[in-house]
Amino acid sequence: MTEVIFFDMDGTLVDHRSAVLETIGEIVRAAPNATAPPEELVALWWTLEARHMREYLAGRCSFAEHHRRRVRSFLPALGEPVPGSPELLDAWISERYLKAFAESWRTYPDVRPCLESLKRLPHGPRLAVLANGDPEQQRAKLARFDLTEYFEAVLTPTELGAAKPAAYAAACRWMRTDPARAVNVGDMLGSDVDAAALAGLTGVWLDRGIDFVTGGPSPTADGTVRRIERLTDLIDHLPRTTG
Repeated sequence: MTEVIFFDMDGTLVDHRSAVLETIGEIVRAAPNATAPPEELVALWWTLEARHMREYLAGRCSFAEHHRRRVRSFLPALGEPVPGSPELLDAWISERYLKAFAESWRTYPDVRPCLESLKRLPHGPRLAVLANGDPEQQRAKLARFDLTEYFEAVLTPTELGAAKPAAYAAACRWMRTDPARAVNVGDMLGSDVDAAALAGLTGVWLDRGIDFVTGGPSPTADGTVRRIERLTDLIDHLPRTTG
């Protein structure tokens, strides 16, 4: 039986992509000296987010510094001077981006019904969030939507010392479970499903009909993948026995 279910955060519980695009769209449309059309600047921000997040996950910079690197690269295209100190960069990030970004967070409508159905199961699995982001921000998202009570732990590279995919083994140790009795649910076919399976967990792909990175159609998966289109379908796709 399934002992632990790990949930990815962005794209699974919270609509991160829409929040980013909404926030940056507002910033660039209000910039009088922007060097490119809004759609190009929004795409640039998304590209920079992916690039500098990879640097953070590889341990080449702190979470705060990954934000600073993104803004240093973005401000010239926005037609604004680049602050010379980390403190001024942090102030720009906090005042111009993070506040509006947090206000743009939205949880998907299938999240709470799924968690409630799991909560009602007799001897149901323990739940945890397993995400690559900043732990404070991940907990703030759960708190915003009153979801904290459903999860025994919020696990990030800060707690585990590793990001996905190496984090899967560490997360299972943290939750005191065998990978064969753990399930990972996420919207990224490669990093949430295939990588989890390589670590011995069962991966369940939440296909929301959009590629999180490109915004295009979902990738194609073979028939062996446990695929759901709504979190409310998760219970019917949990392993009933272990090998």
